[in-house]
Amino acid sequence: MPPMTNEAQPTHNLLMLSGDNSIARGLDTAFNRLLGRFSRYWQRIDILTPHAPDATSRTLHENVTVHPAPYHRALQPLFIKRKGEALLSQRPYHLVTSHDFGFFYNGIGAWWLLHNKPIPLISEVHHIEGTPFAVNNRERLWRTAAKRYFRVMGQRAAAFRVVNASVGQTLATMGVPQSKIHMLYSLYMDFDIYKPQAIADKRYDVLFVGRLASNKGILLLLDAITQVVQSHPTVTLAIRGDGDLRDTLQRQIAESGIEKNVLFLPRVAKTDDMAKVYQQAKMLVCASTVEGNPRVTIEAMACAIPVISTPVGIMPQVIDDGENGYLFNWDAAELAQKIRLLLDDDSLRATIGEAGQQAVQHFDAETVIRDYAEAYYAIIRAH
Repeated sequence: MPPMTNEAQPTHNLLMLSGDNSIARGLDTAFNRLLGRFSRYWQRIDILTPHAPDATSRTLHENVTVHPAPYHRALQPLFIKRKGEALLSQRPYHLVTSHDFGFFYNGIGAWWLLHNKPIPLISEVHHIEGTPFAVNNRERLWRTAAKRYFRVMGQRAAAFRVVNASVGQTLATMGVPQSKIHMLYSLYMDFDIYKPQAIADKRYDVLFVGRLASNKGILLLLDAITQVVQSHPTVTLAIRGDGDLRDTLQRQIAESGIEKNVLFLPRVAKTDDMAKVYQQAKMLVCASTVEGNPRVTIEAMACAIPVISTPVGIMPQVIDDGENGYLFNWDAAELAQKIRLLLDDDSLRATIGEAGQQAVQHFDAETVIRDYAEAYYAIIRAH
């Protein structure tokens, strides 16, 4: 088969088992934008997602249908088995993909559904909870479950899609054959949206974008900002995110006496508006303990906004420390020092921002998604 183009006549059907129910909720997310391009390579895509109160079955991009579960996530394997059997009775599927994380309900459901069926299964692994660090007992339990799951699935799945080198290395240590591991990016940047814009007066000194959860390192970032306030009393941290740690954050902010230095930004509904938020910041910080491909860092870099990140996921492959961004090792004092460095030098911020913008150009959406589809068609042919 010759290399695919998005004008090629699609011939195959794909069944996706996803952990992301945003498309079933009608949200404009990165997953929905991916499907807008990825769907061109398939005759039909059906997606099974977890339940959400506002989730409904719907058709997107003409040939993508999403089917949310009607009950709790704990019963997702049962839903995958029942709904999958119904779909398989209607049409042939040439590939099944399983977004595997947590307690691996998608993978368990996939194995149950595909038992004795000659349809290849690809396990998609964006990150492994508790790796490199487990921040609570739940992540320690998930890490233990991952070791057992991948030891078994390594023999049963046709292939594993990982989104950065570190996940691939971890899977290999868990018993997955190296020949089955395929590194395919999950960063699809639309550079017509995420691009540099000249804004002279930045509203925020430091920007955080992400869930307010323990693995996102937001409490560590607050510790660093408290230190920065000692030398930069008017520094502003803007937080765009929601989550279980919101009350804890507000208590720590009050106890640290930095209420005037921290503001919470409202939810942004449109991609264009999120790009504008990046443009209003002097820098973005990612303090996560575990990530696959932290999209917000790449989006900010595409906008020529300097990024300071922990070495999670793909970040060590993207950031050359001190050249096109900064890496720090989960230490609040180190993070504070690097924030001060960028705050005090406008020229350095511009240089780092421009270098970062150049470093992420290979994540062009059309190219990355074409390579993604071609790799999956190759696996279909091989099986």
